[in-house]
Amino acid sequence: MWWIPGGIRPNRQPDGNSVAFDAPQGFVVVDTGRHAWHRESILALAREQERPIVAVVNTHWHLDHVSGNPAVRREYPGLRVYASSAIDGALADFFPASAKESAQYVDDPEVPAEMREDIRGDLQSIEDGKALRPDVVIEKSGTVTLGGRSFTVNLARNAATAGDVWLYDADARVAVLGDLVTLPAPFMDTACPRGWQAALDEIAQAPFVTAIPGHGSPMSPQQFNSYRTAFAAFVECAGSTRAAGACASEWTGAVRPLLGEDPAQAERARGMASYYTEMLRANGGRSKYCAAGAR
Repeated sequence: MWWIPGGIRPNRQPDGNSVAFDAPQGFVVVDTGRHAWHRESILALAREQERPIVAVVNTHWHLDHVSGNPAVRREYPGLRVYASSAIDGALADFFPASAKESAQYVDDPEVPAEMREDIRGDLQSIEDGKALRPDVVIEKSGTVTLGGRSFTVNLARNAATAGDVWLYDADARVAVLGDLVTLPAPFMDTACPRGWQAALDEIAQAPFVTAIPGHGSPMSPQQFNSYRTAFAAFVECAGSTRAAGACASEWTGAVRPLLGEDPAQAERARGMASYYTEMLRANGGRSKYCAAGAR
């Protein structure tokens, strides 16, 4: 198994983590990132190991996890993409709204050139959004054989998105979680916080020794449970009348041991948590893209 780290370069949009499992028939890749350099790392691994990529599993439809799908498919046209159907809703609402908002910045000289390049790339991915749809829709949790290797594929509805997929590999005792775990803060843009918390509680029951988040470094079970506890407290604080800054500081203090050595990460955590607290409050405790009736 290989971990291909995501990250955020200066003035750039993020890439999510990717994972490649070696199966009897070839590689099973979880998520394909946003930028050319990230997907090239995936393709370089396959070439170096002389193994084809036979399957891609998308944990969710955010562009920093799926934008590499078409390029990987061009290199390995026989592969199959597995994901939930939640991208259909994104094609109808989130993507058009995002494209409309982003387009105004493409020619803005106040926006760094690298960020404008990323915006153009995202707009192209949105325009070709149907190419990001899965070949096989994951409709429920269960055991699935991909490339000759068995995985437990789990579907969490109304969590970080309307349909998040996370994998458990019993041989390696690894759980690949996508954006059900993100650092330096939970990315709430499309979230239903209560459903997300329920998904974290379910993950805690899996006998993993390593959990790989959508953003951030691999975690032990103890570190995952620290995140889960901090998440629950953050959602509770966001639903209270406490100052947003207090919720952000509480979050940052709780996850500080998970943020690594970069001191800027704590400031990012505080800023993002404050922003998401205000966002949740403006939308009744959830994102505006959380399905009606879900929390």
